[in-house]
Amino acid sequence: MILETKKIETTPKNSTFETPESQSEFDWRECWYPVCFLQDFPINRPYRFSLYEEPFVLFKNTDGQIICLTDRCAHRAARLSDGQIIDGRIECLYHGWQFGQDGKCLHIPQLSKEAKIPINACVSSFKVIERQGIIWIWAGEAEAAVDELIPTVPDWDKPECFNLDYMRDLPYDQSYFIENVIDPAHIPISHEGIFSDRTEAQPLEIEVLESSHQGISGRYRKTKKPNQPWQLLDFVAPNLVLYRLGNEQENRFLGTALYSIPLGRNRCRILVRNYSNFFDLKTKLMPPWLDHIITRNKVLEGDLQIVVEQKGQIERLGKKLKELYLPLKTSDTLVVAYRRWLDKYGSSLPFYQGYSTAKNIDNSEDNKHLKTLDRFSQHTLICNSCNQGYRLTKQLQQSCIGVAIAFAFIAILTDTSGIKIAAVSTSITLIILAVMAQRLKTQFEDSYTRHE
Repeated sequence: MILETKKIETTPKNSTFETPESQSEFDWRECWYPVCFLQDFPINRPYRFSLYEEPFVLFKNTDGQIICLTDRCAHRAARLSDGQIIDGRIECLYHGWQFGQDGKCLHIPQLSKEAKIPINACVSSFKVIERQGIIWIWAGEAEAAVDELIPTVPDWDKPECFNLDYMRDLPYDQSYFIENVIDPAHIPISHEGIFSDRTEAQPLEIEVLESSHQGISGRYRKTKKPNQPWQLLDFVAPNLVLYRLGNEQENRFLGTALYSIPLGRNRCRILVRNYSNFFDLKTKLMPPWLDHIITRNKVLEGDLQIVVEQKGQIERLGKKLKELYLPLKTSDTLVVAYRRWLDKYGSSLPFYQGYSTAKNIDNSEDNKHLKTLDRFSQHTLICNSCNQGYRLTKQLQQSCIGVAIAFAFIAILTDTSGIKIAAVSTSITLIILAVMAQRLKTQFEDSYTRHE
């Protein structure tokens, strides 16, 4: 059964698109982009990221305000993010030029006191807002920024809402991530043994309720059993896929917000937020790093390599997706709707892969040498909780080994049997703890495979 996309003009009751539609074109610069969770933002050092290959840097000024500048010194194009923060200014590591919150250069060590700083010694600045625990930047002119366009989650602001957050960099462009997560049909197969089972694979009833430059509003439900509830599934352009499920009669809500930012042609960052008002106490008390090791990393790694290989096949063949895909109405409706959305509205993007069109798709040989499964660099280094957990575990392992060696020497040198036995026992216990710490440390480094 081949897919035939239909468009329903009426707006659903629970429409995601609440902002009045004032234009029919999509401009990627007239959008908000999620950079990182506030909890993962470093306090005393610059934070670099990119947007469609353009370099940016974030830092805090003396008032605690987060500043965003182009990550390129006006002097000799060095990266500002390699420098340091001094008195609320970011200083270039190369020659010490300092820039403030509006991008103006405020200090050049090589200028005499009488000389004025050149008027063009400045870098571009961008508007930043913290909303619902996420740092957002507006990619266009700050004066044109519309705060109401930030795609927030309404239930998140409720006092009873609890959320689990997870951030990761992925080795493929944003469109492949969105295609992956807007596809509920793959979950029972790709994520079998993690939080689903292949016996749940079944035809789905899927509908596109609304489509415009603002995104796609849809819903789906399972068909194996009759009268299954609808689950809302929306794409809010250009950075959010939102799953929503709940029971209004019981005042229960559950959702997953899958944010992403297009770092480059073969890189995107994802910010995943699971939220609900009925998580159990065990889940609420679990430290984030443990939740990431037990569940979140494995979920994201369940199909990461599959998507990498899929993208490689498509680029190697060099054909349009409509020539390669064989979509089913009972599984791929929203996937095709998203790729067709790119056909219709993606012309302003620096690059994209639509269903029947594409722009600046990179299939160079360099892509084949990317390390695709790297939990340490893709997640641990950019996650505050996991980074701290990793460093503490590493320190614990080293300390246990060091103290174990010390007790072993005591056992060797002493002639008192009681002390010798105690020293040997302590040394063995510490070695066991070091081994356990090593096993935990590898969980921050090594990726999950289905054969574990």
